[in-house]
Amino acid sequence: MKKIAELRNIIKQKSIVTKDQQKIYGRDGQEQSWIFDIKKIILDPMALGIIVDIFWEKYEGAYPFQVGCQEVAAIPLVSAIVYKSQQSGKPVSGFFVRKSRKKDGLQKMIEGDLNDEKIVLVDDIINSGQTIDRQIKVIEEEGKKVSDVFSIVSFRDVEGYEFLKKKEIKLSSLFSVSEFGLNMIKEKKDIPHNYFNVLWRFQSPDPSYYYVMPKSTPAIDDKKVYFGSDSGYFWALNQSDGSVAWKYRVWWLSQKGIFSSPALFQGNVYFGAYDGNVYCLDKKTGKRKWVFMEADWVGSSPAIAENLGLLFVGLEFGLFRKKGGIAALNAKTGKKIWEYKMSEFVHCSPVYLEKKKMVAIGGNDGKMYLLDAKSGRLIWSYQTGGEIKYSPTVDSENKIISFGSMDGNLYVLDVDSGKLVYKYKTEAGIYSKPLIIDESVIFSSLDKRIYSLDLAKKELNWVFDTSGRVFSSPALIGENIFVGSNDGRMYELEKQKGTLCSFFQFTERITNEIVFNAESKRFFVLTQANELYCLVRQFSTNLFAKRKSDS
Repeated sequence: MKKIAELRNIIKQKSIVTKDQQKIYGRDGQEQSWIFDIKKIILDPMALGIIVDIFWEKYEGAYPFQVGCQEVAAIPLVSAIVYKSQQSGKPVSGFFVRKSRKKDGLQKMIEGDLNDEKIVLVDDIINSGQTIDRQIKVIEEEGKKVSDVFSIVSFRDVEGYEFLKKKEIKLSSLFSVSEFGLNMIKEKKDIPHNYFNVLWRFQSPDPSYYYVMPKSTPAIDDKKVYFGSDSGYFWALNQSDGSVAWKYRVWWLSQKGIFSSPALFQGNVYFGAYDGNVYCLDKKTGKRKWVFMEADWVGSSPAIAENLGLLFVGLEFGLFRKKGGIAALNAKTGKKIWEYKMSEFVHCSPVYLEKKKMVAIGGNDGKMYLLDAKSGRLIWSYQTGGEIKYSPTVDSENKIISFGSMDGNLYVLDVDSGKLVYKYKTEAGIYSKPLIIDESVIFSSLDKRIYSLDLAKKELNWVFDTSGRVFSSPALIGENIFVGSNDGRMYELEKQKGTLCSFFQFTERITNEIVFNAESKRFFVLTQANELYCLVRQFSTNLFAKRKSDS
């Protein structure tokens, strides 16, 4: 076709950039040899007109349909197709899916109106298919189905997009990279696999999309899963089917609800809420046992000292001379045993060091504190350059404590002296809890990366890039690392090299730690939208075995 030939020449001349022309970097920070810059021609009137003409010739016979895409590259293409359809007398509607739900205004995930006509998704390039996969998930949650995917350039053979074949979605690409003298990606296993099925999904009402941060990470026992929500309801669900065992609403609501992650101890469940209270409920019935009411807000999660019968939790106050602190409460009665005051708010959750009978907590004043658990006496404090928003991790064997700060540094301190052992600078703040495994610390950053550091050598083991900011704390499940991202993906990484083993695509941000029940082999994943998913593996009784076809 003449138009195909014209478009091929335009892409050759304007859209293929090589390392000889300018430096090109991948997500891993390494230089690349070449890249397709299709965005350069999407707004070129001649190129855009040719692309739309080719699209219309291909799909006019399938009319009626609607067209959609994900922001931002393909939005001009969808707009041009919609305009062309009106001129042709066969109007189609268009829409686009946001990379993440808008936090303010109408807080939409999809802009434009979906109707009942079949859906054609368009994109400039399809490589791994992650962008298309997420769009399909969002659309399916609206009760609609994608019939076709149209792209300008494909990096793989059609057979490489197995997830499209399974859903009976037709893929049509105008060009492959091989047509431009570049290498195709041929191996199917290079595309990450979705190895998970959803057993059930629970949606708590009235989620707050405005606050993007870790919320109430679920706690589990052998039968139930417990978590708080933006609406002020604390939920106990049956793990078997996601049905409500009981619910409890906090006394009064603030703008935030319950961000505190629950703790379980001696038949009780403990949590804080932004109504300023700390609650103790009977975990079987949800009946309230006691309430501690001295704070104005509680975003911190409780830590239990089983051998002392104490509960530690961070508190926040709306007073000029008193903004934050940590309190030790009698776990049975809720009576305050001691309190240590801090100069700024305390959102960070404490960690109890059982062998030393000490408790560690950070604050918005940028300090990490180590206190005597029985008396609240300060043992040492360490000053960082930013707020400490999330829990530290203590390695008793190596006698270190590690935590992140919003100054972008991961800190490793000697737990006895509070002196700095090592720190590593990332490109953004750290709002998550590190994971220490043997001689390595694995942690996430708001720079969209997961890091693994060798503590003995004081050097990087590996870095893994996601497509969104990472608030989720990494979790060791079996032999692999599981972590969520604001791109809506749960990633499974090999702990030694950081290579991607599998994934699951959600439609909303994943800001909390992944929770796993080793007995039932079920994963519990909370989204920023207060959805709780229960996932299981699609295959194999061995949780981390790979299929023979992938080995």
